[in-house]
Amino acid sequence: MKNSAFKIAAVIAFLFGGLGQSMAAEIVARIDVSRQVMTVSQQGRVLHTWPVSTGRKGFSTPRGTYRPTRMHKMWHSRKYDMSPMPYSVFFRGGYAIHGTGYVKQLGRPASHGCVRLATGNAQRFYSLVKQAGSKNTRIVLVN
Repeated sequence: MKNSAFKIAAVIAFLFGGLGQSMAAEIVARIDVSRQVMTVSQQGRVLHTWPVSTGRKGFSTPRGTYRPTRMHKMWHSRKYDMSPMPYSVFFRGGYAIHGTGYVKQLGRPASHGCVRLATGNAQRFYSLVKQAGSKNTRIVLVN
């Protein structure tokens, strides 16, 4: 009987401990396309606010709520002349949040649809997502 009670207590602790842990680790990246700003929050607390570049004229950035689908410390765009995309967090097909060397363009639309960040900021975001996990990360793109 003691053994059964111990197993039940262990399962309850695992379930509730895991739930609390995943909620505490939730990361939300909110990209305001009209303002060209990305705000990163954890548990509702703002951790970072960074300038971004999203899709320029003729190239739209998708709106909506997504989860990361894959991550690459370094990716090269097959579609755009093998352009480097450091610390890529993909969220919809070929669309990603990633670093860029074109920091003078940050704060205004300049990309082919991806969300560009200064490379150091992309590295910070990549690390947060890696730590929290894709299931505990939301990417929200609004106008």
